[in-house]
Amino acid sequence: MGIFDALTTAVSGLQSQSFALQNISGNIANASTVGYKGIDTAFEDLIPDALNPQSQVAGGVKALAQQTITTQGTVSASTVATNIAINGDGFFDVQKPTGTTDSTPTFDGVTDYTRAGDFQVNASGYLVNSAGYYLMGTAVDPKTGNPLGSVPTVLQFNNNFVPAQATTTIQYAANLPTVPVTNASPNAPAGSITADGGLNQADFGANNPVVAGTPAQPYVNALVTGNAALDNGSPAAAITGSTLLSNLSTPVTSGDTMTIDGVAINFASATATTPTLNTGTTPPSITLGVANTVGDLLKAVDLATGNTTNPSSVAAGEVTLNSGTAVNATTLLANGLDVTADSGGVFKTLGFTTTTSGLPAATPTGGGQAGTGFVIGSDVTTFDNESVSGGAITVYNASGTPVNVQLRWAMTAPGTWNLFYQSDANATGSQTAWTNVGQNFTFNSNGNLVSPSGGGITIPGLTVGGQAVGNVSLNFASGALTQFASSGGTTTVGQITQNGFAAGQLQSVAINNNGVVVGTFSNGQNIDLAEITLSHFNGTNYLQALDGQAYAATEESGPAIQGASGTISGSSLEGSNTDIADEFTKLIVTQQAYSANTKVITTANDMVQSLLNVLR
Repeated sequence: MGIFDALTTAVSGLQSQSFALQNISGNIANASTVGYKGIDTAFEDLIPDALNPQSQVAGGVKALAQQTITTQGTVSASTVATNIAINGDGFFDVQKPTGTTDSTPTFDGVTDYTRAGDFQVNASGYLVNSAGYYLMGTAVDPKTGNPLGSVPTVLQFNNNFVPAQATTTIQYAANLPTVPVTNASPNAPAGSITADGGLNQADFGANNPVVAGTPAQPYVNALVTGNAALDNGSPAAAITGSTLLSNLSTPVTSGDTMTIDGVAINFASATATTPTLNTGTTPPSITLGVANTVGDLLKAVDLATGNTTNPSSVAAGEVTLNSGTAVNATTLLANGLDVTADSGGVFKTLGFTTTTSGLPAATPTGGGQAGTGFVIGSDVTTFDNESVSGGAITVYNASGTPVNVQLRWAMTAPGTWNLFYQSDANATGSQTAWTNVGQNFTFNSNGNLVSPSGGGITIPGLTVGGQAVGNVSLNFASGALTQFASSGGTTTVGQITQNGFAAGQLQSVAINNNGVVVGTFSNGQNIDLAEITLSHFNGTNYLQALDGQAYAATEESGPAIQGASGTISGSSLEGSNTDIADEFTKLIVTQQAYSANTKVITTANDMVQSLLNVLR
């Protein structure tokens, strides 16, 4: 019986080594197969029954397959944007069609799993790998990027259309120069707002471009309303912009002079004359009749200095009569009349002081019209010459129509700017050409934005060339809008982006490293379309292998669990985990073992023949 048992054991050895050879052969054959997981061979001995351990003999052998699904294959780069690989744990959820209906694949709802990520878009817009498995995932809201549901479905991207999105936000960052250089500034009178690169509001007449509703300089021919401030002459009379200089209690007479920040004002005679600018001196001097009014004097000062928008720039100067009496120049230039305190206020003009005798303060009016907040067509050249470019951007209205928005900055006072957008490039006459966004931008001496302080403003009713965009938020991060010195005197725009776009048709898809399918549309937008889902198993190596590097769940593997610790790499492929050198080593061992088993059979045969010869 022992000889025949040996024959049986040798045969089991031959069968087992043949099984191992088959696995080695399959591994070597699939060395270049994407996502392939090799199969090892495990041997299990078969021991015959024996009541006494001393009589126990070696038994046969049984070969078993051993999966290596959990062993990672090498990940390499791919030139195909829809090729993906998994680094670590997990499987792609896939389905294979059971047939087609009207050229459309049909599915039975059974989900399989694979690591073969060589997916490409077919004619119907499905992502299919080389083995014919269709990729699954969850659709994504193109506006929010959030998944639409939690149950994976077969993905299809076919003629996707994205509707237009109106611009609602512009992100902006820029540095405004401390001293802007405009076309008008080189030839403007020294010390004027124009010479300093600013916008002279007096150059725009009744169409003042400053923020609508706000007071505007210059204050010309100022009047006083309320309780009148009185000249202490005899009889006392209210001092207004029409008060004659020669009628003051200490009259201005011919030959008197006064100096305002270096500008000489000469009083020529007792006869009223139109203020005359004498350009032969630097700075220019002014000739004025002593019979002129307080308002005429203010006009003359404005004429000489051009400093009609920022009187505070001459705060250090004094108005000086030849008698040596002085009055603060800021007071004169800003209002011409100054009343301090709510009662018993002091009224100053030309060095003469009177009180309101305990009455409430008078209110200066009549100076400069309120801002209209726009520039008309006839003032465009002046506006362009007294402002600097703020950049340009294309935005979109609700219908997806592109709208080109041109921006310009105008300095209305040192450290104070207004922002404008071009409403109509073809505006003429009284038509609106540029619109003020309605906000004073104020900077401190350190160049930091003081107001507005909320990190952004709203541009109301943005309309360009008849195309209405609507309310648009102009946002600027902390420190994004500054006023620092610039050698060129121009605005440096660091960022200008917006969130609108026109309607578009899907052109191509790609999968990024976050496992998100991104669509490129004809409008230039890259929009998230879907999110690839991964699954994992508690008993991964007990999955049932299917054709095409796919697997099915088994009782031993457990059901699929949504989510996995592995990460997706875009434009990549995971190769086979087969090691050729290792397989060749196994091949040699298997060959030797097979030959040894055949030797056992040969030996057992010789022994049987010897036994038969004894009987003969």
